[in-house]
Amino acid sequence: MTRRLKTVSAARAQAAHHLAQAEQFLDAARHAIANQRHDAGMLNAIHAGISAADAVTVALAGERSADPDHRRAVTLLEEVAGDSEPVRLRARQLLMLIEKKNAVEYESRRASSDEARQAVDRASRIVTWARDVIDQGRS
Repeated sequence: MTRRLKTVSAARAQAAHHLAQAEQFLDAARHAIANQRHDAGMLNAIHAGISAADAVTVALAGERSADPDHRRAVTLLEEVAGDSEPVRLRARQLLMLIEKKNAVEYESRRASSDEARQAVDRASRIVTWARDVIDQGRS
């Protein structure tokens, strides 16, 4: 069976770079929400989740999604990280984040404060998990 995911190769050492990006996006999301900028908070949270997934897939397989459809990052994460409950949970959280992206970024819809806070909470859990995965790989 031919793989249909569009990916790019990356040195596994670059996982730390993607994790650092995820942490920057997460910090920006928290700052935006603290300043009542819910759209910016939500979008930065979404990008934090995507970058965290990239960090995990680079750390485990030396590749990350390059597909314009960000849901493919979820597919790659599940493919690379396995079928454990923690992976399924983080993949679901990432998918929930990504599903909000188009509505806020491209449609005439604003993020509510509750949506933005929930997005930051989800992204925070994904980033923490990614950090744990990468730290375990260094042990």
